[in-house]
Amino acid sequence: MKTKNFTTTITVSQSPKAVFDAINNVRGWWSGEILGRTDKLGEEFTYRYEDLHRTTQKITEFIPGKKVVWHVLKSRISFVKDMAEWNGTEIVFEITKKSKKTQLRFTHTGLVRSIECYGDCSGAWSYIIKNSLRSLITKGKGQPIGKE
Repeated sequence: MKTKNFTTTITVSQSPKAVFDAINNVRGWWSGEILGRTDKLGEEFTYRYEDLHRTTQKITEFIPGKKVVWHVLKSRISFVKDMAEWNGTEIVFEITKKSKKTQLRFTHTGLVRSIECYGDCSGAWSYIIKNSLRSLITKGKGQPIGKE
């Protein structure tokens, strides 16, 4: 049986460019503290949410209007036994035009059911992508948890 990575998809009326631009405005849709650039190939940024989650990502693919990939270099997720279980995973945003709409397919490669974080992390990603990022794309304002 093939291991399935966590994936979720949204479809919006905005252009692929608008979706791409919103993805790269990480502070506009992801809760927590972000240090570093999130909008350029090769850049690294650190994400921290309270004492629960800290990761460092490197932007390894950056194709305007089409795709963004973050490679997780380091992680510390304090609420699971293996706090480094995100190390080496990839966070992938794929953008495609579907008729008059734009589809965003989000995949966290390596976030699979067999790891402890899967339940909480997939639930968080679902909210973040389907609510906060969608809101930033469609309304110009994200809904990051804990931010006004």
